[in-house]
Amino acid sequence: MHRPQSYFVTGTDTEVGKTFAARALLHAARARGLGAAAMKPVAAGMDANGRNEDVEQLIAASSVKLPRALVNPYCFTEAIAPHVAAAHEQRTIEPGPILDAYRQVAGRAEFVVVEGVGGFRVPLAEGFDTADLATRLGLPVILVVGLRLGCLNHALLTAEAIAARGLGLAGWIANRIDPAMPGWLDNIAALQRELGAPLLGTLPWQVDGDAIVASFALSLPESPAEPANQTAGNPSRQGIDRFAT
Repeated sequence: MHRPQSYFVTGTDTEVGKTFAARALLHAARARGLGAAAMKPVAAGMDANGRNEDVEQLIAASSVKLPRALVNPYCFTEAIAPHVAAAHEQRTIEPGPILDAYRQVAGRAEFVVVEGVGGFRVPLAEGFDTADLATRLGLPVILVVGLRLGCLNHALLTAEAIAARGLGLAGWIANRIDPAMPGWLDNIAALQRELGAPLLGTLPWQVDGDAIVASFALSLPESPAEPANQTAGNPSRQGIDRFAT
């Protein structure tokens, strides 16, 4: 059975650069000659054309072209918490359509990133959040850490939540979202000691957010952590910070 390298990309909070990191991972995979595809199962916030910016950027960064309905099964108009946006539209986010879409995406690509929404425990529906979705997919997780004040606590709590779900932490990415953050290298060193997972790379601060440039700072996980389960039917080097010196 075809089993791509697949990862669930989550973040320490909202606005920490998950989509930017996911796009950089896609470009890094493409540079290795892999057919790369992305999913953003749930997105909130549409432009005047009914499109979500994150979804469009992921589609553009993918080498495997897929129907938008597979990339993004649930999209809502308002840029608010997804379960609230769904309620406003009298819709319910359910795992079934997402798992079905993932199976189809995984059958067409060699490398897949599934980007969550917000942090790791964002509610999607009553009794169902992004951590539940990651567990249902059974994918190893890549954690995007936005380097700003408080990131150590957020990163370690998120890593604990990932472990509590029985999911493997395949690696983490440090993203310099605050260029004025003092001691950012010390924070990275602390997380390297504490997280127990490889640093895949440090994304430099960029005004224009060029994901292709950022991809050169990343390494793909050498050996994906084993997924805790295979509910979805398909599961899924040490990072080098080239900008630290």
